[in-house]
Amino acid sequence: MSNKSVRWIGSDEAGKGDYFGPLVIAGVLVDNTIVKSLEELGVKDSKRLSDNSVKALANKIKKMCLCSVVTIGPAKYNELYNKIRNLNRLLAWGHSRAIENILDREECDYALADQFGDEKFIIAALMEKGKGIKVKQEIRAESDIGVAAASILARAEFVHRLAMQSVKYGMDFPKGASPAVIETGKEFVRRYGKERLKEVAKIHFKTTKSVLAE
Repeated sequence: MSNKSVRWIGSDEAGKGDYFGPLVIAGVLVDNTIVKSLEELGVKDSKRLSDNSVKALANKIKKMCLCSVVTIGPAKYNELYNKIRNLNRLLAWGHSRAIENILDREECDYALADQFGDEKFIIAALMEKGKGIKVKQEIRAESDIGVAAASILARAEFVHRLAMQSVKYGMDFPKGASPAVIETGKEFVRRYGKERLKEVAKIHFKTTKSVLAE
């Protein structure tokens, strides 16, 4: 990594384990010279940061780096999941789109994502420009500054979209898949009917069974 010319795309997602809200995948192009600046900003795995810190950092990262944020809202997510029937393939599709959007504008040496499945899922999903770059997946890849920056962008957008969803439907949608999430789901169904649950939630989660149970 001593070569100053090394450039890579870090990609990460948010919302994968959350019943309500979208799935968001972000990609960030970094190089050896920008690493120090990102570290000085306090960029690290978004799980170690508050929502307010994530929001502030996301705005700064967008000014410093070429980024791409792919948001798959609940309705689209459910539609894609019904077609693909595999969460790893759906994630690969999202990661490849985020990587591809950056490669449309700049070249880089490789892309790095957090481990969620076989690399071949992402490689197969990458379109023409992406096929020339190496794609790596690592466990706890958020230790890489590019992936950490991507995790911040993805989480900031997820939190923002979940808040917008709360305003739209006039109710507070919690994160995760806890008992509070089930109660919120039941309340949503009482207000709007079970057919509209797909507008706000990831229907294939086991949580749906609990939400619809009498």
